[in-house]
Amino acid sequence: MRTGVIRLFRFAGIDVYLHFTWFLVAAIFMTDYMRRYQSPIWGVLEYISLFVIVLIHEFGHALACRQVGGVANRIVLWPLGGVAFVNPPRRPGAYLWSIAAGPLVNVALIPILAVAGNLVSQSENSLAPTDAYRFITDLRYINFWLLIFNMLPVFPLDGGQIVRGLLWFPFGEIRSLQISSVIGLIGGAILGIVGLMAGSVWWAVLAFFLLSRAWYGWQEAKAMIAASKMGIPISPSPAAPENPR
Repeated sequence: MRTGVIRLFRFAGIDVYLHFTWFLVAAIFMTDYMRRYQSPIWGVLEYISLFVIVLIHEFGHALACRQVGGVANRIVLWPLGGVAFVNPPRRPGAYLWSIAAGPLVNVALIPILAVAGNLVSQSENSLAPTDAYRFITDLRYINFWLLIFNMLPVFPLDGGQIVRGLLWFPFGEIRSLQISSVIGLIGGAILGIVGLMAGSVWWAVLAFFLLSRAWYGWQEAKAMIAASKMGIPISPSPAAPENPR
């Protein structure tokens, strides 16, 4: 995530990067998007708009982290979605708000896209849907399912990190990370099995990603325990909310 990236722009002190693998995956899937429309340009716009939604989501994480006094200055877009590199203050409330702000952006987009869909539908003059109507309809669908998927309680998805933030209150920083990491390992394994049974390579890749991040969380918790026993100040790596598509 920190190498092989192209800097796109800087906004509100946050640098936005695009990982080079995005172009490889786009070359594979862009054709499918273009076939949905009479004019292929709408398919290109839909694929790019998917990542615009992801980017706005990640800015929600980053700006919320800054609001509570944390550090957030880097966002990376890649084929599975986006990563906001945020480091909120080590307080459960600050951590929870930094994570929850991302899905709240998708919630806010629901009525906005609904209004856009109504405006486009009112301009329809034929029974066959226009490319513009299909475009807005697809964006509403994409935004909704991104929200639902990200809210699954599987670490490191937003839902899993929200679970960790809630567990932080009664169990503390380290124990909450251990519990959420175990849930992430179980959830990733289930997703991997389902993906293999369905013959979906993409779901298998996503499951591997979730498993690797959950395992990293478990190892980080172990390192934090060892550091605390030795009296070394705990400095966990910055949280990186994930937003796989």
